[in-house]
Amino acid sequence: MLSTAVKVYIAAAPIDMRKSIDSLSMLVRPMFDQDALSGHVFVFYGRRRDKIKVLVYDRTGFWLMYKRFESGSLADPSAIAQRGLSLAELTTWLEGIDIGVRRRVHAVSATVIS
Repeated sequence: MLSTAVKVYIAAAPIDMRKSIDSLSMLVRPMFDQDALSGHVFVFYGRRRDKIKVLVYDRTGFWLMYKRFESGSLADPSAIAQRGLSLAELTTWLEGIDIGVRRRVHAVSATVIS
């Protein structure tokens, strides 16, 4: 399983979705400046943003996960690629939920009466 130390890298531009594990692993270094064998998660998407491939190495081999949305498409991957994602956010995003909106934390001021 994936640990919380794993980072998620999302391609900034779409790729040819016909690419296989070998082709995608060769794109990791030039696209993300990372080693494909690092154990990090590398996310690739197609031009129409209705297909996504996730590449992960787990010490024994590569996993390639592929998802095709039956309707709709992913929220803008290029914007998300710039800020990065946690594993929890990746799961949400892969469910088709737009994660572009961040929760805001409001500061609460307290007055101390002595």
